[in-house]
Amino acid sequence: MVVYTDKGETLLLRRTGSAFWQSITGSLQWPCEAPEAAARREVFEETGIMAADGWCDHQISRRFHILPEYRYRYGPGVTENLEHFFSLCIPTRCPVQVNPAEHDLSRWEKVPAAADLVWSWTNRAALAQIAQELV
Repeated sequence: MVVYTDKGETLLLRRTGSAFWQSITGSLQWPCEAPEAAARREVFEETGIMAADGWCDHQISRRFHILPEYRYRYGPGVTENLEHFFSLCIPTRCPVQVNPAEHDLSRWEKVPAAADLVWSWTNRAALAQIAQELV
């Protein structure tokens, strides 16, 4: 989930207990939750942001290998994840309430600078797509 403004700023969150920045992430509440519902829920849970408009399902999914140090978050034997790309465009920056169990800081950055800060290649690809759409 990439949250960004009309002015090309995007919201980044710093993962608690690490030094890496990321956009909003999350998991489906298996087996019944649809990806779009999960995206909306995760935005609210991780930031407190609620929005009726500005949502986009980019119809892009990316598969990636889960690093061994993060596999404890998944079921036994799960080594890959399928990530769905959604975004939320809001008019201007807004206050963010991070969930301290997941993130300890938030910041707004211009999209190109944010792409240099994020850890995940799928996050960089999503930000590159948003940058193209902003042109």
